[in-house]
Amino acid sequence: MSRIGERKLSLPNNVTATVENNTFTVKGPKGELSYKFSDLIEVLIEENTVLTKQKKASAKANVMQGTTNSLINNMITGVSEGFSKSLEAVGVGYRFNVAGNKITISAGYSHPVIMEAPAGLTVTSESNTEITIHGIDKQKVTEFAANVRKVREPEPYKGKGIRYKGEYVRRKEGKKAA
Repeated sequence: MSRIGERKLSLPNNVTATVENNTFTVKGPKGELSYKFSDLIEVLIEENTVLTKQKKASAKANVMQGTTNSLINNMITGVSEGFSKSLEAVGVGYRFNVAGNKITISAGYSHPVIMEAPAGLTVTSESNTEITIHGIDKQKVTEFAANVRKVREPEPYKGKGIRYKGEYVRRKEGKKAA
């Protein structure tokens, strides 16, 4: 039995949810999200709580119950509070330049790397070495943050690269001089 799937999710006062034809839709002050869930799962909305149940017990239904519950929880959090991911550039000459929905990244290459934020995401710049990605869809926010980080991942010898704010980069000792 899925323990996460049995969790009762409470809806905040400013959030409304509906279930129709295996599609869960949630509306809140930040926006609207919908998710088409598996036929093995049943989603019930009672007063201000959301429950996920298995229609027929099986291993696949058990897995999908927990997954569906977690995704619905992320949707409720997204439309009520939103998600954000902060990145920082560490290294000489490493910087971000945000203009609208485009990020220009200088990360030690011979050319600047230009990335465009997907629809529904906003990118703000705290300084020229720090950016924050905001959005209501947790999957989009974290995927775009991972793609920005992938431009120049932190390396273990000098610690240079693009990393999440607060991320610890384990350092290695370099070659010994003879």
